Amino acid sequence: MVQKKIACLGAGSLYFPRALGDFALTPELSCSEIVLYDIDSEKADMMAVLGRRLVAESGVALTVRSTAGLSDALDGADFALSSIGGSGAEITPNVYDSYYHTADVYIPAKYGIPQVIGDTCGPAGMMMGLRSVPAYLAICREMEKRCPDVIVFNHSNPMAVLCRAMNKYTSVKFVGICHGVQIGFHHIAEIMGIPVDQIQGVWIGTNHYYWFVRLMHDGKDIYPEVMRRVAERRNEPNRFLSNQLSLAYRHKIVYPEDDHVVEFYPYLTQFGSLDGVPESLRESAKAHGFDTSRPMPKRSLPTQEIRDAFMCKYREILNEVRLPVDKGTPLTGEGIADIVAAIVHGQRQVCIVNIPNRGVVTNLPEDAILEVEGVTDFGGVRGIQVGECPVALRGLLEKRFAWQELVADAAVKGDRNLVLQALLLDEMSVLPDKAEAMMEELLAASADMLPQFKH
Repeated sequence: MVQKKIACLGAGSLYFPRALGDFALTPELSCSEIVLYDIDSEKADMMAVLGRRLVAESGVALTVRSTAGLSDALDGADFALSSIGGSGAEITPNVYDSYYHTADVYIPAKYGIPQVIGDTCGPAGMMMGLRSVPAYLAICREMEKRCPDVIVFNHSNPMAVLCRAMNKYTSVKFVGICHGVQIGFHHIAEIMGIPVDQIQGVWIGTNHYYWFVRLMHDGKDIYPEVMRRVAERRNEPNRFLSNQLSLAYRHKIVYPEDDHVVEFYPYLTQFGSLDGVPESLRESAKAHGFDTSRPMPKRSLPTQEIRDAFMCKYREILNEVRLPVDKGTPLTGEGIADIVAAIVHGQRQVCIVNIPNRGVVTNLPEDAILEVEGVTDFGGVRGIQVGECPVALRGLLEKRFAWQELVADAAVKGDRNLVLQALLLDEMSVLPDKAEAMMEELLAASADMLPQFKH
């Protein structure tokens, strides 16, 4: 069996226990090597211990090791899996608890822009992209030298911005993986009372922002019945906005949760704060680092005591990870190990990926990053053609593509004017003078991670 090298980048991320469990249950990758790299090498070492335990429990012949050197991780790599947040090496369990993301949500709130999640769009999604793109570009430059044929699977947000920047500015094959569409299929299954693997669907959109255009079961069009049941649930908690917008546009929103949906539309700025929005959105904002009852936390360097306590908790989290019973179906997760194995063996497997359009949706820009159904082969993943995008959805998406392009270009060029244009183009926009003042505060709060913006 062919041995492959798989580099895991940002390996201290708590995404990797899931990915390592997936690899450990994939005998088609036997004799391959998984190399874990993180700028915090202690976390990578601990993640490697978990990986070796999962592999030992599964019995699949995989080698798992950590490394403190990026070059060691990348030399000769066939595949790479990245989960690199926009918070550097902060001592936090996830990017939402970092000082940087906290600044990304608290500063815009002063200007009347309350955000709920802030990882895909809005000022916070933009800032996450401005900080992350340079790190990804630096890694891709090393890949171009050390493993030019590598296929990179990215799990980080803002997904579309990162994928667009890498595809535009490097020669590396870059594919995004997410589970938003899978969540949408499960929601349809719950609405209809049908097993999820019996539903066939087609959708159009970009990461976290897409609509079903076709839904079938047993060869029958179930879309009219789906929409009838959505109308019955019009004011459903946590999904009232999703349902109402689906009815207005006559296309069911795929990712049904309101906390993501609301940030793609101009409604939050109409409130001016989170005080008037439904409680579910306030609770989601709190879970993503924005607690309106508290002032913005001050930045401070972690003491050794704080780091030791965090590492103790981190070790406990990893110790509690168990080998999955099975990997499930392509609609129960991202299925990263199966995708890699299918490419290794040249098998055709349908999967859900973020890739350049390249004709998948015929009336959307060729280079736009879409989340699509794709098929694997020895060369990677190719998109499966969908057809034309309805005019209203096309209008919504093209504005989003322009925003993604502005953020990607601004991150590479360090151009303040492009940042301002992105802020003004976004649905969560304010008057130009306020937007410019907010921009300067945001850039200042992340100055140590944004050298490209230094005057």
